[in-house]
Amino acid sequence: MELLNQITYPDDLRKLSVDQLPELCQELREDIVKELSVNPGHLASSLGIVELTVALHYVYNTPEDRIVWDVGHQAYGHKILTGRRELFYTNRKLGGIRPFPSPVESEYDTFACGHASNSISAALGMAVAAKKTGNPGRRVVAVIGDGALSGGLAFEGLNNVSSSPNDILIILNDNNMSIDRSVGGMKQYLLNLNTNETYNALRFKVSRWMHNKGLLEEDRRKGLIRLSNALKSAISHQQNIFEGMNIRYFGPFDGHDIKELVRILRQMKDMGGPKLLHLHTQKGHGYAPAEKDVTIWHAPGKFDPETGERLVNKDPNKPQRYQDVFGHTLLELAQQNPKIVGVTPAMPSGCSMNIMMKEMPERTFDVGIAEGHAVTFSGGMAKDGLIPFCNIYSAFAQRAFDNIIHDVALLNLHVVFCFDRAGIVGEDGPTHHGAFDLAALRPIPNLTISSPMDEHELRRLMYTAQLPDKGPFVIRYPRGGGVLLDWRCPFEEIKVGTGRKMKEGEKVAVLSIGPIGNNVTEAVKGTNAAHYDMRFLKPIDEDILKEVAQKYEHIITVEDGVKNGGLGSAVLEWMNDHGYSPRITRLGMPDTQFVEHGTVEELQHLVGLDAATIRKTIES
Repeated sequence: MELLNQITYPDDLRKLSVDQLPELCQELREDIVKELSVNPGHLASSLGIVELTVALHYVYNTPEDRIVWDVGHQAYGHKILTGRRELFYTNRKLGGIRPFPSPVESEYDTFACGHASNSISAALGMAVAAKKTGNPGRRVVAVIGDGALSGGLAFEGLNNVSSSPNDILIILNDNNMSIDRSVGGMKQYLLNLNTNETYNALRFKVSRWMHNKGLLEEDRRKGLIRLSNALKSAISHQQNIFEGMNIRYFGPFDGHDIKELVRILRQMKDMGGPKLLHLHTQKGHGYAPAEKDVTIWHAPGKFDPETGERLVNKDPNKPQRYQDVFGHTLLELAQQNPKIVGVTPAMPSGCSMNIMMKEMPERTFDVGIAEGHAVTFSGGMAKDGLIPFCNIYSAFAQRAFDNIIHDVALLNLHVVFCFDRAGIVGEDGPTHHGAFDLAALRPIPNLTISSPMDEHELRRLMYTAQLPDKGPFVIRYPRGGGVLLDWRCPFEEIKVGTGRKMKEGEKVAVLSIGPIGNNVTEAVKGTNAAHYDMRFLKPIDEDILKEVAQKYEHIITVEDGVKNGGLGSAVLEWMNDHGYSPRITRLGMPDTQFVEHGTVEELQHLVGLDAATIRKTIES
């Protein structure tokens, strides 16, 4: 690490010669592999963008110039080069550096980037702000992947870039991947897109000459670009969507040739108007195991950096993950019900819909990073008789809020929403915690909102949701392992709006919803507290509420989501509306601050949802 050891900040990087950069890239790649082998994180994405990361900080005057990353999976090299190498061992750990770039952590992190497709819009905002605030010399670069480019927000940003005065550079990191393989027409378009490098070089030289002679003022520049685009399309028999939007296109180039990247970026640095640089990269580049299976090595857990052997705990006594129970159950239900189809926005392996996809590819749809479209597409299928199981991570479903209301709930369409990663997700932190789904969805008419306490309940709720006349049906469940070794069970209908009594008690009743109820089960052992698993937030079980209102002096509500607006609020409202006034204590995630990153156990203790804290609340 001879060169990397000399670098604390990008100013140190810029002291190196261009000829030293290939060696630096190799050292940076080795450092990332070494660190992540013992401190798991997102490996393959960061390996694939090492050369671009080095080139950007080498050519641009960061942090004065802005680099806007789209999705933080790729930003580990960026963190290491911007003053955080010594702290990188704390990445994703409680109190350590954040899992994704954040301006709260570093001035080199220009914007939040835990989700996808927002970089172009944010970068355009920064470019406009620079001109409006007297800093026209600031350069702004957006780095977006081909997977993220499938998101609707990216196209909204491109549309505005094409019509607003700006000089931003959009770098398209094209590796044919999101987490799984990229899908859709944009993927095929990028695979086919080709522009002659000699032509680009000549055009660039001519434009520089005309600019220096004062012949390339803005209106003339746009006219020449339109003429150039028309001539190129006629000669190549190929239209370029970016240049059709008056965004100059360059590429595709090799994203792993560091010297060429530096040369190209230096040439483009002072060019006026919006530009797009198309780079081909390989996810996992430079580390053979990651190159061979990029989906697994997106986030591989601990591994031996020398052999590439993943140190996976294959304990046969370990419960299945909720997502796998979902995947196997969905296939079983689809085999019984020909109307069932599966929809996921770019997460077939993440949500285990790949289990059904393997057996029934014609009945499963990966729509790319497009959560809003996933919901409306599902609504369209439901309108004409199919039963879509639309699986979205809870935090990502926030993007589809309007679609859920306008395109499904309003028409009372039979779409089953399976929200994976609900509640506290752990090391991925505040951008990924599924904190807001219960509170956000509860006011929406026609929705049934449920959460299973264990894997058997998940299977029964999935079976119930696909039965006739159920309308839009939400099932939320957490990331990671369940609690049952024997997770398979016969399918049984659960009456919508009914909970169940788990334990009798006196004076204190604890009402929980979802898998957080297992912490309650542990907490109430040996106490006089009763425990009810509510199962449904909407419609809520009014028989249980009446029973606890009449029998118990104290009620504690427990939910793995923000406590304002969810189960606790629903119980308070019902008690008030029906003239009851027991003492109610609500436990849940705060709405005064975002919950940070750490293990699920650490974060549950932090927000008071662990068994020990619940027990203390009961005793107090």
